[in-house]
Formats: sequence, structure tokens, C-alpha cells
Amino acid sequence: MNSAVENVGLGTILVVDDDVPTRRALRLTLSEMGFTIVDAARGEEALMLVRAKWFDAVLLDIDMPGMGGVEACRSIRRAVPRLSILMLTVMDGEEDKVQAFEAGADDYITKPFQLRDLAARLRAAVRRRNAQDASRDTPIRHGQLELDPVKYLVHKRGVSIHLTPKEFEVLHYLMMHSGEPIPHARLLKSVWGPEYGDELEYLRTFVRQLRKKIEDDPKNPQYLLTDAYVGYRFSEQLQPQT
Repeated sequence: MNSAVENVGLGTILVVDDDVPTRRALRLTLSEMGFTIVDAARGEEALMLVRAKWFDAVLLDIDMPGMGGVEACRSIRRAVPRLSILMLTVMDGEEDKVQAFEAGADDYITKPFQLRDLAARLRAAVRRRNAQDASRDTPIRHGQLELDPVKYLVHKRGVSIHLTPKEFEVLHYLMMHSGEPIPHARLLKSVWGPEYGDELEYLRTFVRQLRKKIEDDPKNPQYLLTDAYVGYRFSEQLQPQT
């Protein structure tokens, strides 16, 4: 059964968790903070809801019966490509995070968590969902890579590369500032929101995955370079092949 709190405020969040006490606690707490909350007990139910209604973000548990959280994330991402998806889980292993990010998750929050931190991440997700910036719509070409921010496509040598939404946004930001060393904190704040800045391992996970997809040799990257003790830089030295 779905529940909604009528509350015009920070955004509409879909909470998906098979644990009734968890859903009840999140619904009560987040609605008091100013969010409008709809909840679902299973991934299948969540998928039907996102197809029928507008949501600013989804807070999705990983370990659920039936359609698990990772599969639900993948299905929701296909149905609503730009919807913000935050995974909520007790599993904090590197492989768990990579699996969730590959499925299309934008953020990964482990239990137990601080409610203030959760609320901050949800606010950032809502802002990302509603942000419009026409200046970012121009296609970018560097070397053999081409990124189209309107169509959400990346090609290398004319071949499409599948990126998750957050991988795309990280690459887009770095390509927009090609040749410029981007500090870790700046990249996190620019892509995820002002509440971020210290999640270095979090960012490294995304960069590793990106290199596997865009580099000929991920261990010797030509595009996505590391500036020691600073951050990352997209190389502007590569030239398109003729």
C-alpha cells in the first residue's frame, strides 16, 4: 500500500523498502523536514509508480524480495533516465557499490546513517533533477570522444559507449573544463551538490569505471588523467584522427 504526505516543500521522494518500520520512520521524518513522501514495499511497485507519477528522487533499498534493489534501479533508470536514484543499504563493499553504480544509481548511502546527511543528499538530488542549464547543451569533441549532453550520448570512434547518469555527468564536467586540473572537492560539489566534497573513495570508484569504458588502456589513461594530490584532468592534447 502506498502512502503519501500532502506537503508542498522540498520535493517528492519515493521511498522503496520492504521493511515496514523503516518505511514508516523515513516517511515520518522526511515529511517533517519538508519532503513529500510516497512509499513502496517492492521494486515492482516502485517501477509502476515512477512510470505513472513525477518524482524528484527515489530512495531505494538494495536487499528486497522479488525484484531486488539493483534490478529495480536498472529498470527505473531505463524508464525515467534522469530521475535521481539513491541506494540505501547495509552493504558497503566496493563490489556492492560498483554494482549499484553500474545499474544507474546516483548515490549510495549505507546504514546506519545520519538523518541530516540523508536529507542533505536528498536535497542535492532534487536540485539535480530540476536543474536546467542551456549553456551545457553544446556537444563536446576531444580526440576520438564525442559527448552530446542533450541526447545523453557518448561515442568513441563512432561507437556508442554506455555510461550511467553519474558517469556521464562526471565526464561531461571534466570535458567542459578540458586541460584544467579539477580538485576532488570541486568535482564532487559540481556533480553531486554542495553537500559533497570529502567522498574521495566514492569519486575514485566512478573514475575507475569511467576509465574502463573510455580508455584503450585504463591503466595508462590518455583522456582521464590524475593530478597527484589535486584531482582529475581531462587531457586536451589529443587530436581527432583524420
